[in-house]
Amino acid sequence: MAIRTLVGVCAGASLLALAQAAAAQDHSHHAPTKPAADPHAGHDMPMSSAEPMTDHASMGHTMTSPYGPWPINRDASGTGWQPDAGEHGGIHTVRGDLMVMTHAMLNLVYDSQSGSRGGDKTFVAGMLMTSARRDFDDGSKLNLRAMLSPDPLMGKSGYPLLLAAGETADGVNPLVDRQHPHDLFMELSASYSKHLSDKDSVYGYIGLPGEPAFGPPAFMHRMSAMDSPEAPITHHWLDSTHIVFGVTTLGWAHDRFKIETSAFKGREPDEKRWGIDPPRLDSWSVRAAWNPSDQWSLQASYADVSAPEQLEPDEDETKWSASAIHTRRLGEGGWWSSTLAWGRKTNDHGESKDGWLLESAVHPNDRWTVFARAERIETDELVPGVGGGHGPLYTVGKASVGVVRDWRIAEHVRFGLGGLYAMNRVPTALEPLYGGDPDGAMLFVRLKVD
Repeated sequence: MAIRTLVGVCAGASLLALAQAAAAQDHSHHAPTKPAADPHAGHDMPMSSAEPMTDHASMGHTMTSPYGPWPINRDASGTGWQPDAGEHGGIHTVRGDLMVMTHAMLNLVYDSQSGSRGGDKTFVAGMLMTSARRDFDDGSKLNLRAMLSPDPLMGKSGYPLLLAAGETADGVNPLVDRQHPHDLFMELSASYSKHLSDKDSVYGYIGLPGEPAFGPPAFMHRMSAMDSPEAPITHHWLDSTHIVFGVTTLGWAHDRFKIETSAFKGREPDEKRWGIDPPRLDSWSVRAAWNPSDQWSLQASYADVSAPEQLEPDEDETKWSASAIHTRRLGEGGWWSSTLAWGRKTNDHGESKDGWLLESAVHPNDRWTVFARAERIETDELVPGVGGGHGPLYTVGKASVGVVRDWRIAEHVRFGLGGLYAMNRVPTALEPLYGGDPDGAMLFVRLKVD
């Protein structure tokens, strides 16, 4: 009953914010916000207006992050950073002392993976996110955020995705050549920050679930990846900790540099996707991030993770990650964003597995987005070992390219139609199992509210 009530409150608040913003009479979604005459005036958004604020491209000039005195465009998932030139999507409205932001994206996907280990499936994926923020007179800020996902509707076994592995559908067998669904609750978090100076701040973040300080922004929040309906096979190298049931983060930021540390639950979510797992703080991480210019965001991070795999409860893991994100503006409303990332997982026996990712997306205007991704991983999860568990180590690769065409059907609503094609590369030893180098494709329609 408590879970149903919480779902209703989160969904109701999000839908109410959407309805209120859609009903408001803006001049234009694309009209730029007029800059203040004083370059320091309006740096923190005043909380007295009830007018919706919807121009994300100009938001960074008038609105700061809930974590510190930098443009909100720098914020990505959790406490992670992206380039200042990035977008911070969502419908923003001010209601009394609160600034409310709501964003939604739903994909209806037909997925076809070839070969003897492939399969076909139609499923729904996406997210509904809302936040409420309060700025205080002393410069401190409180931010509450909830993110819900329809992924549990696709079933515990997720969807076919060749070369992907991780988590379980039944608590007994691992998911291989499939992407697991995310939980209904992807984030329920709160943060509080305090300005120390014009360039310095400290902040705290807690989540159940939430995202600790590790890796680049989660793939569904990276501008270079968010338009693709396909999860990267490097997910468990780079950003699988984005939904852990129990996380606390403390951070200090100075201008374009920050360092932060987290205590969090190492175990990945179980196969019960509709509920909330018991929290535990048994793992830790540290991350340093630097945005040397408006177009770049760099990070390096380390995590000591306790028993991440449900099916291998006695095996711990350490993880390293490093990434570089570059984003530049194209014309008035376009952008081009790319991410290069590396991750390494090392188990208790000292065995390391590396993963590499390069992805890019180009959005020249409000109608078209083209995206591409190339990945390479070292994995021992594709073939079971003798007596179960992990098997031989193989190096496999994947490349995909796709496009989506959007039509704006309302002030804050876009309808899109897209598709992608993926090529998989396996070593000679795996070709009999996969039928050579298999491929895959996805067709999708989407609804985006921003």
